[in-house]
Amino acid sequence: MIDYEVTLDVDTAIADDYLAWLQGHVANMLSLPGFSGATLWRVEDPAPHGRMTWCVRYRLPDQAALARYLTDHAPAMRAEGVARFGDTFRATRRVLSPVSLPF
Repeated sequence: MIDYEVTLDVDTAIADDYLAWLQGHVANMLSLPGFSGATLWRVEDPAPHGRMTWCVRYRLPDQAALARYLTDHAPAMRAEGVARFGDTFRATRRVLSPVSLPF
């Protein structure tokens, strides 16, 4: 299992509209092959002045499922937000995989 994390830094002027759109976007992501769940987080700290930050963590079974998403669906999914909100938000992404601990 891996987590695909997308952090969204949004201008507060569009925050309500963006969040409403984001909820539908996450539902669309979960309808794609390989996605098994998601959690939406509001980032509390650090909180930049005039900005709102959310983090979405999507769960996928493995790196191959993420690679298929990145090749087959990511360009269109990412373009939706840009088409609607332009440069009023920034997205950063990272991939997390669990590490077994001895305790």
